[in-house]
Amino acid sequence: MTLDDLAALAREAGREIYAVWKAGVTVTTKLDGSPVTIADQRAEAIILAGLNVLAPDIPVIAEEESAAGRTPSVRRRFFLVDPLDGTRGFSEGKPDYTVNIGLIVDNVPVMGVIYAPATGDLYAGGNGEAWKSSCDTATAEETGVRTALRVSDATEKFVLVGSHSFDGPKFKAFAKAVGAGKTSSASSSLKFCRVAEGSADIYPRFGGLCEWDVAAGHAILRAAGGGVVRIDGSELVYGRALEDFELDGVIAFGGAAAEQAARAAIRR
Repeated sequence: MTLDDLAALAREAGREIYAVWKAGVTVTTKLDGSPVTIADQRAEAIILAGLNVLAPDIPVIAEEESAAGRTPSVRRRFFLVDPLDGTRGFSEGKPDYTVNIGLIVDNVPVMGVIYAPATGDLYAGGNGEAWKSSCDTATAEETGVRTALRVSDATEKFVLVGSHSFDGPKFKAFAKAVGAGKTSSASSSLKFCRVAEGSADIYPRFGGLCEWDVAAGHAILRAAGGGVVRIDGSELVYGRALEDFELDGVIAFGGAAAEQAARAAIRR
């Protein structure tokens, strides 16, 4: 199994999601109150079937399966899958939703892909390489040249990226603590990609999320030279089944100076 295999699978799932998005979306609510659509379910079915062919011996922790109470035991290697990250925006017709597939080995994300079907952007990282490519939005076929990803080497006036509701008090306080020169916003796991490509330096996420929201972006960012820690600065260890794979927040960073500033802000 290669990074290209995972990228092809993400594109296949993305093609189905894009078709549902263009046709119109019906939203239902899961037991936890979060939204879900037929696109989430169809995409996850495609990914699960594909991973069963690519790596039949590796268990898959997937968002919709977990919501239904079907979670396999975590082993040394396992996948974390969010078939449609950004469902709320997707249901509102917004284009910045993604497909996320991450591979975990010994609690560390070693391979990941993030595909944005509505824009055709695909980000991938693992095995010492990180890249971005473009895809045709109708066919999901890769087009053009792959561009290598590398984090910014900024040493001051860092660019922070947050969600579209990023201007809350915690985000503002953190931005002030790190000496942010600019703040921006993005949806779904694309915020990790902004840091990986160097257009942002730090992404702080305050509030609940799950490991499948983070794993693919973390793998890409690691391959591009950055990293992710928990909101208190501790190491992010994957496979926390006893906590239902939930996280209380994360901080993603690019270069060494951004990491140092982020950790200093945490201590404050």
